[in-house]
Amino acid sequence: MNQTTLQLRGCSPTPLAHYLKALGILRLVSEQADAEAMGWWQNDVFCLRSKLDAEALVRFFLEEYKPTPLVGPWGARSGFFPSASERSAREALDQILASEQPRLVPFQSAITAVHSVLAELGLAEKADSDDEKLQLLQMCRAKLDDDLLPWLDAVYVLLNEGRAFPPLLGTGGNEGSGSYMSGFAQQVVAVIENRSWDAALRPAIFGDVAVGVGDKQTPGHFFPDAAGGPNAAAGFDGAVGTNPWDYLLTLEGTLLFAASAVKQLEEHADGNLAFPFCVRPAGVGYASADIADEAAARAEMWFPLWTRPTTRSELEALLGEGRATVNRRKVRNGIDFARAVASLGVDRGVSRFERFGFQQRNGLSYFAIPLGTFDIPKQEVAAASLLDPLDRWLDRFRRAATGKQAPARAGRALRQLESSILGLCQRGDSAAVQAVLVALGEAEAAIAISKQLREGERGSGISPVPMLSNDWLFKANDQTCEFRLAAALASVTHDQVGPLRRHLEPIDKTSWKSAYPKWAKEGNDPGMVWGGGNLVRNLNAVLARRFVEVLQQGKERNERELLTPVGGRQPASLGDITAFINGQVDDLRIEALVRGLMLIHWSRFSNDRVERLRGPRHPVPDAAYSLLKLCHLPFKLDDQLIPLAPQLTRRAIGGDGAEATRLAARRLRAAGLPPAVEVVPCTRQRAHRVAAALMFPISIRDAQRLVALVLRRDQFAEDVKPIDPVSAVT
Repeated sequence: MNQTTLQLRGCSPTPLAHYLKALGILRLVSEQADAEAMGWWQNDVFCLRSKLDAEALVRFFLEEYKPTPLVGPWGARSGFFPSASERSAREALDQILASEQPRLVPFQSAITAVHSVLAELGLAEKADSDDEKLQLLQMCRAKLDDDLLPWLDAVYVLLNEGRAFPPLLGTGGNEGSGSYMSGFAQQVVAVIENRSWDAALRPAIFGDVAVGVGDKQTPGHFFPDAAGGPNAAAGFDGAVGTNPWDYLLTLEGTLLFAASAVKQLEEHADGNLAFPFCVRPAGVGYASADIADEAAARAEMWFPLWTRPTTRSELEALLGEGRATVNRRKVRNGIDFARAVASLGVDRGVSRFERFGFQQRNGLSYFAIPLGTFDIPKQEVAAASLLDPLDRWLDRFRRAATGKQAPARAGRALRQLESSILGLCQRGDSAAVQAVLVALGEAEAAIAISKQLREGERGSGISPVPMLSNDWLFKANDQTCEFRLAAALASVTHDQVGPLRRHLEPIDKTSWKSAYPKWAKEGNDPGMVWGGGNLVRNLNAVLARRFVEVLQQGKERNERELLTPVGGRQPASLGDITAFINGQVDDLRIEALVRGLMLIHWSRFSNDRVERLRGPRHPVPDAAYSLLKLCHLPFKLDDQLIPLAPQLTRRAIGGDGAEATRLAARRLRAAGLPPAVEVVPCTRQRAHRVAAALMFPISIRDAQRLVALVLRRDQFAEDVKPIDPVSAVT
């Protein structure tokens, strides 16, 4: 049998009405005309392959199409009761019952069956109490014909204790004060019985341009642009305008979606509603994204688009069983779904997802708002799996940051974090990983300053971000000077003083080596010296504090000679340090990266990976830095200890470069390393940057190069070529 491929230009991924219309056409053609019909998406147009050519497809819908009975006696305006509000629906059902058209026989049978159920329950008026409504829903499920089950499955689900309504069809087929069942019955009469809208069919299917094909039927949430209202047209108020065929075929398409009640091991509830690709809303990732938007949203759905020809039964299998998973659990919200897409945790055959949010607009009305398109990557976005160990922490932070009493900064941090996660799932490059790292640092900062978030109620507070694996470090590496310097700073640690992280946030001193650090119990930790100032000021404050603490501990242990507490697992290169001293780097970016990179589990950092973050060896810093750094080494140099000199450090931090270098030269001479230069004058601003640069750890090899820079000529072996101290100062 010859097959014809048609491009249905009236069917597109957005608005939702046009997406569902495509599914409705495929379902109806497959069930009533050609069981081998197939459909797919190509360049945002739905393609249909069947034995029907364009004229035969139009003829099928005009003359043979049997509308699916959509009935709902549980809702307002159902047409089954005598109240005034039911009049339009009741008249439509009466006209269907009186019709002599054979293709309305299934609808007539459904209406008769509903009347029988109502008579059995003794309901002459709309059910008012919850018990009556639940009993009616149960009876419909038990008594109505099996042909009606797809509609019932799409419109409600019975749980252990009550019922739930999937978001696709409002609350049981009702949207606000309107009823989809009522609208459907009225359009069946207009389109099938009266044949008033034959001219509207080709525009609905093929996108033909036409005028006068819009009815006053309210489109519900499926087609916001056709809903009318304020700002919907050139004037102050737009009129409602819905193509009746669009309305019918849209609702026919919803029947491919079926709800169910499921139990999940990770849930403690008796049962919960499951709906294909339906998740909790996430108020990020689109232009008007906002936490308030999220709170007012009913749900969020991700609708699949596929590029290979697919039959109705194959599509039903995808929608019926295609549950998205992330980290071996079902997705919970839009962010989870993006992660599932990035890790190929959805059924094969899908090329893209169109994301819609059911959000409040125009007062209390809900509309299906398109929130963007997500492509299925050609291969797994490996970086997305970095988030798997953070699942529980992310979930707790989201719940806390969206709470009614949550600090505003926490809400902003959540939006930044989830937006960056969406970017990571789409790209997975170093910039995307960096963005998540920075956002995690901001999220932890928001928790750190809020006692409410740290402690919570009855110990339900949010802990610090769990230590991140080294994979974060290497996948975030963009080979820039700022990243390498931030990594070097973030790696700073000391057995007694602790890591850099505790100077920014109240981290418990006894837990900083753990994979799950804890907050310090004391409210005011004197070690927290990182403030709102610039990077240079903060680094100098940290340097001063670490010296105070190591000297205090040395005094307690009766230790007179101590090493400086600025060692780190990732040394900075001399070329990068020179760029920092010369102000050739972005200080704000370094600080943002430090907040993220300090979350890395540096105590598990492998030394064989140091070279992967190695920066340039040249140019070498000037003699001022060299003199000072040699007096601030966390290790012995050629078995020679250069002990701490607190007054030297204080002079450097205070901006007195000349006096600091003079003291450093004297200290080196006393250690048997006489320098070739005694004093290096420099401006106060430069002295501050030189002092801040002392916080960057360096390697033993680079320390030896600094020795070669400042040592007197007569101290060198014959094969060593020292740098001229005059040019070094310059």
